[in-house]
Amino acid sequence: MNKLVYTGKTKNVFQMPDGNYLLKFKDDVTGTADGKPDPGCNVVTAKIEGIGKADLRLTEYFFKKIAAKGYPTHFISADVDKAEMIVKPAKVFGKGLEVVCRLKAVGSFYRRYGQYCTLGQDLDYLVETTLKNDALDDPPITKDSLEALGILSGKEFEVLKKLCKKMTAIVAGELKKKGVVLYDIKFEFGRINGEVALIDEIASGNMRTFKDGKPVEPLELSAIFFGKK
Repeated sequence: MNKLVYTGKTKNVFQMPDGNYLLKFKDDVTGTADGKPDPGCNVVTAKIEGIGKADLRLTEYFFKKIAAKGYPTHFISADVDKAEMIVKPAKVFGKGLEVVCRLKAVGSFYRRYGQYCTLGQDLDYLVETTLKNDALDDPPITKDSLEALGILSGKEFEVLKKLCKKMTAIVAGELKKKGVVLYDIKFEFGRINGEVALIDEIASGNMRTFKDGKPVEPLELSAIFFGKK
């Protein structure tokens, strides 16, 4: 029997008897206080019926595209109808390390550095790392600090940064085929058998996307790729 080991905002995690893990996607989304979906927020503010399955379908699609290029991930298989994904066991960096790749100056980046840039300014695959900590609003952390705190080595950081840029390019390329522009995307990495690898998900809640100059809503992104259900 699968054992519940973690209850997350948008997914629950179960350990399976064979040592792998099952991720159960929910219909909850993070957003702003007024209920508007926002991937940069840490609080669940809305429930969108069908978003769990839609996001899993996108996650499966992008993980397979990334794996086809030979990049390491924890993905094994997905059952979209059940909103479930089976993944390899992985160890997170510290208590969780998120890696944001920014193509445009928006969101928290613009809020922090707006006096030095314009909204929507090109950032050319700028990579930032943040610690997963809702209470501290996911504080940014530098390579040197990560190494000094023993969260990961400088060599691992460079591997992570390179993978992040390459994976972002794959996602951005797939989105572009559908007329969608990627502004930024949030990944999570960990270690699988000592190797830096992509974990978690790649879904609407992890990225800011625009089509015809307007933000793409969570369910809309899945509909653009796979049609409306």
